[in-house]
Amino acid sequence: MTAPTKIAVFASGSGSNFQAIQEAIERGELNVKVELVVTDKPGAFVVTRAENFSIPVLALSPKEFATKADYETAIIEALRKYDVEWIVLAGYMRLISEVLLTAFPQRIVNIHPSLLPAFPGKDAIGQAMEHGVKITGVTVHFVDEGMDTGPIIAQAAVSVVDGDREATETAIHKEEHVLYTKALQQLLK
Repeated sequence: MTAPTKIAVFASGSGSNFQAIQEAIERGELNVKVELVVTDKPGAFVVTRAENFSIPVLALSPKEFATKADYETAIIEALRKYDVEWIVLAGYMRLISEVLLTAFPQRIVNIHPSLLPAFPGKDAIGQAMEHGVKITGVTVHFVDEGMDTGPIIAQAAVSVVDGDREATETAIHKEEHVLYTKALQQLLK
């Protein structure tokens, strides 16, 4: 077996996608190693999840930096320290700038809770429900300078549960956990 690909997972919230990735690694379904979890929200639950797996965490508040470039440069320094090869965004709620894109060209991926290009940006599930669609989904894509505009790697459809946002979110998260693992497995093998 080849050496695992070294990744960093970026998250801003609870970290359920990070958890699913780490559990897939532990089951032997994904030949990667999470070297570092990066968060822009030091109090986010993803920090606890990472600590439970004994994975180092870089928790930086962007407000502590003069510019976005300074913030991302500090992240790059940490990523280099851990020899990170790929960045996996998993609920990271910040746009990536040219600083990180240049440091990791074509090696940053994201998961988004819609069938892009439909409903990019924040609250994709709410957007889908507001528009009354019957089918939404999940997209794994490469990150570029736009908001959810990079080349698509994989997609899966999810039925909207009419009038029930919570049930729709649950179904989307369940599909995210499956699709992201499969997409990463193919992309990073």
